[in-house]
This record gives sequence, structure tokens and C-alpha cells, in this order.
Amino acid sequence: MDVMVLSGGVRRGGNTRALARKELALMICVHEYPLSIVEHALFRKFCKTLQPLFKMVCRNTIRKDILEMHAAQKELMVRYFANLKYRVAITSDMWTAGHQKKGYMVVTAHYIDESWNLKSFLLRFAYVPCPHNGEVICQALYECLVDWHLEGKVSTITLDNCTSNDKAVEELTDKLNTQSLMLNGKYLHMRCCAHVLNLIVKDGTNVLEKGIGRVRDSVAYWSATPKRHERFEKMAKTLNIAYSRRLNLDCKTRWNSTYIMLDIALQYIPIFEKLNKREKLFAKENCCPTDEDWNFARELCDRLKVFFDITVLFSGTKYVTANLFFPKISAIRLSIRKWSTSDDPLIKKMSEEMKTKFEKYWKDVHGLMAVATVLDPRYKLHMLQALFGSLYGYEYANREVERIRNLMVDLLEEYRPVEDGGCASKHGSTAASTVGTDEALQIFSAYMSSQPVVSASLVRTELDLYLEEPNITMTTELDIIGWWKFGGIKYPTLQRMAHDILPIPVTTVASESAFSTSGRGNVAEFQSVLADEEEPMEEDVSILTEE
Repeated sequence: MDVMVLSGGVRRGGNTRALARKELALMICVHEYPLSIVEHALFRKFCKTLQPLFKMVCRNTIRKDILEMHAAQKELMVRYFANLKYRVAITSDMWTAGHQKKGYMVVTAHYIDESWNLKSFLLRFAYVPCPHNGEVICQALYECLVDWHLEGKVSTITLDNCTSNDKAVEELTDKLNTQSLMLNGKYLHMRCCAHVLNLIVKDGTNVLEKGIGRVRDSVAYWSATPKRHERFEKMAKTLNIAYSRRLNLDCKTRWNSTYIMLDIALQYIPIFEKLNKREKLFAKENCCPTDEDWNFARELCDRLKVFFDITVLFSGTKYVTANLFFPKISAIRLSIRKWSTSDDPLIKKMSEEMKTKFEKYWKDVHGLMAVATVLDPRYKLHMLQALFGSLYGYEYANREVERIRNLMVDLLEEYRPVEDGGCASKHGSTAASTVGTDEALQIFSAYMSSQPVVSASLVRTELDLYLEEPNITMTTELDIIGWWKFGGIKYPTLQRMAHDILPIPVTTVASESAFSTSGRGNVAEFQSVLADEEEPMEEDVSILTEE
């Protein structure tokens, strides 16, 4: 994430000193240095060498500078969001700092700005007191939205799949003004796609533990000590095999780590077999995989790769993912169906477990994700018709396509320009103001004012025009935001809808990443800024960054 830079040009005198302190504060934030760096003797000596006249500040002063910078930038962004004409998608996640035993919540906003650029801002990194039930999570989310003037501009809230989050969204819907939400908040809650994928794969891979036992034991043996790993690397050089990826033992509860372990181990099969012949201790352990073990590992790895690649795709934060959701989860369901015909009983059992979990969460596709698919000019309703038909039959597909089409009509009616909705009142005022004019016009005006505003047909016409336009060829690398920026001019109501729906993220990865910047926990033990012994920092301070 790139912190909003506050630096300016070259200044003189006091302005130069103030600028230097700003840059120092910014450096500490960007590189996650502890506040105490300003009191390190050699750091002070280094700064004095650069500029003898610069007076180094203490940690409490630099802390104050950081908070003042943050407050100034936050005020600008609060005003920006207050004037923003578009909806904002929210992602949030909870995390417990191991050494502090405290729970923290991160809240991130995602939207497309006026220039049609996809934006993400980390709004808040807040301490949330126990218990972390639905009521507490709801209150923390609501306070954050109100603080940033976003309580009336939320499109969806993406959270992990758990009962406390379900309860939190249910209570949050009651707190928010439902008239400001899409279709009165019916589609406010988005379940994190990566989390559901994890549940599906875990249920399937639980039956496969015995099949990869020897591979795991072999990797564990050769990565157990530096000396063993050196011997493994030396054998790779002897056999002229490029050792570009280090052996990586998996965590049994994380399927993606199992995939990475197998994917790496399969590259070094000759090394394991050679060491089994030369290393007596390894041979004595009887953990070297057999040909059957390697074949099973290869088959499992090929299947897990489908989930791994899609998880990586869904986890992107620099591009739109909403339009990719339906085609990719359908690809997963098609793969699971194909695996059910495997001759291997373990693979067949795995596919049955995965199918059960898939049907539980994803047979009924989230409405806005289906709409996002239709808003992709390469897919439109044809993608829904084709994939639903292939998976569940064309009778079911016809029902689902009609449901999504009706949903789009409802959304388009909701997105109608305000001036369209004011037609009846305008007609009424015209009748009242034509007293004394031509009688024929009075009769016509009175008649028109009594007629209902036929808006649904107009909305359907815009939708029909979009759907009837030929699809863009599938070979085209499409910038969907750019297409709607320019190509959507012909469909102004659909364009406004796309502006709000396309930036909805399908995972909470953007929020989760705040807990592991640069590969380590943000609330690390060496970073005492959240509990400074001299003057503790407030534990609900937000962190303003742009991804």
C-alpha cells in the first residue's frame, strides 16, 4: 500500500525544519519503524551529519506529528467521501495480536472515483474489545461508517463466513437507512469467497491425508535441520537439477500450503529417490514416497491448482473481480463434477465432499455478483444461461436468468435519474399554472397529470438495448472499467449501476493484508506504538492509506 505522500518542494528556514519533521514522520509510517528510532544514538548522529542545524525530536513529539498529519489528511478524505456521489463497498476482518491478546478490526473502502479509477482505502485499524459477537462487530463497523460519512453510501459489506458476522450485518441493516441501500439492503452482505473456497477444499482434502503422508514426511525430514537441507541442495547440484524453490513443509490446516508443498516436492522426485539410496538414516525412516505415492500427489496437486489459481485471482486488489466471480466458481463446480468420475476412490470421495459444501454456499449465486457478470460485455446473460444450463439443466437456467433479469430491472428502476421520478409532480404543477390559457391545453395537461409514470418500460428498453448489442469477443483483453467509462455512455442508467457494482470485492484479502504488511504482523511486538509506555496511542486510531 502506498501512503499518501505529504512532501513538498524545497523550503527555507523554519519551513525547511517543519518539512524535515514531516518527512521523518512519513518515513517512520511507511517503513513501520518504531517511534524510538528518533532516540537511537547512531540515527541521531547520522541526521546531524546530514544537517547539523536540525534539532532531532523525541518519540512523543514525533508521535504527535504523525497524529497531526493523519488528522489533517483524514479531514480531507472525510470531506471527499461526504461529497462522493457513488456507493462504496466495504471489506472488514478481525485479527488477534498474539503477544497482546487483543482483537483488532480493519475496515477498507473500495470504490470507483469520478475519473473511473479503482480505489481502495484502509479506513480504520481499531482495537475491538471482547466479546467479538455480532453486536460488538456491528457497533464497531457502524461507528467507522458514520465517522467517514459513509453510512448512506454503502453498496455491500464483505466479511468472513461466520455466525457472528451474519448477526453483525443483520443488526447493521437495522441501524442504516435502508432507503440508501441497494434494494433496501437485500444484498448488503457478501461472504468472503476465499473463505468459502477454503471450507470447500478443507472438506475435500480431509479424506486425502493418508495418500500424501510419505511426501509430507520426506519434506519434513529434509527441511528439519540446516545440515539436512544443505545435503538435499548439494544432491540437486550433483544431479544437475535447478533448486529454485526451497522445500516447504505444509500446515495441515491450510490447504494452500499443502498445494505449495506438493508442487515443489514433485519437481525434486529424482533427488528424493537418490537420497533414499545413499542416506541410510533417511532410508531407515521408510518415508520415501513410492511411485504410487508420487502419482497420487501429482493428481491431487493438479486438482488443488484449480482452487489455488482462482483464489489468487479473486485476491487481486488492483483490478475488478466481481465480474469474474460467477464464471470462476462455475469452473470449480464443473471440475468437481469431472473428478467424481475418477477411478481413484479417494479422489471420488473428495469430489463428493466438495460438491456438498459447494451446493450449500454457491448454488444460489449472490444477486449482485450475477449482475456483475451481465455487466461484462463479453458475457451478459449468455454466460448465466450456458453455465447454469450445463450444471443444473436448462429449466433451472431459465428460471435463474429470469430472476437476474428482473433483479436488474429493479436496480435500474432504483437508479433512475431523479428528474425522471419527478414527472408526475411537474405535470400537476403545469395544470395548475395554465388557468386562463387555451382550454385544450388545460384538458391535455389535466389528462397527462392523471396518467401513471411508465418508467419500467423505459428501463427495460435501456436494458434490452444493452443485451441486444453483440457481445465483445472472448479473446479480447477487456478493461471493464474503461469500457463502461466510454462504451457505457449509451446506457447512462446502467453506467451508474456499473459504477457501484463493479468495485465490490469478492474477498476480504484487502483488509486481511493490513495484518501482515511485508510478511509480518502489523501489530508486531517491536512496534510499541499502540501501547507506548510514556503516552499510549488511542487504540481506535484509523490508518489512512491508499492501496
